[in-house]
Amino acid sequence: MSTGLSNDSPPNTAVLPPPLMTAEQLLAIPDDQMERDLIRGQLRERPMTKRNRFHAATEAAIAKLLGNWSDTQAEPRGTVFSGEVGCILRREPDTTVGIDVAYVSAEMMHRQTGATTMLEGAPTLAVEVPSPSETIQDLHEKINAYLECGVEVVWIVDPSFQTVTVHERGAEPELYNREKSFSHQRLFPGLNVEVRTLFA
Repeated sequence: MSTGLSNDSPPNTAVLPPPLMTAEQLLAIPDDQMERDLIRGQLRERPMTKRNRFHAATEAAIAKLLGNWSDTQAEPRGTVFSGEVGCILRREPDTTVGIDVAYVSAEMMHRQTGATTMLEGAPTLAVEVPSPSETIQDLHEKINAYLECGVEVVWIVDPSFQTVTVHERGAEPELYNREKSFSHQRLFPGLNVEVRTLFA
């Protein structure tokens, strides 16, 4: 009696997704000159970027701008971080990234504990200064992760083109060249960003 099944049927070739990783597992990986992020628990790896002086100068200018503005604000003030600060944006699944420059509110800083060396939570502002080796796909995935996890605003500050692209949740991205300026009065009252001042 025929069963209708053929011995020539292809084997089940379904590929299972890799297991989800936690921020703690990410931190336990030995330093081997690779840059790693977690996006919704999935590991992203790429060779460590060799920073150039234009990237470093732009990052320093952004941190100085935000720091000077913060010094004019009433207590409690937020905190500015730079230099690829590690941040656990969300848990279960974990999204963990390194941010070139971040502004963290006083409220978020108050919630930090000694459980991890990384920041826990979504900063108010995340700034990315793209390196020449960073792909558009990598950058877009990171922008989407920031906004999905609660970051209020993301700046993409490009030293090569001397532009800033501003991404906010629920709004279309806005591009500003070195002749323009922009502000976020709701988040950063009194801060006016003249794009040309970010580029040495």
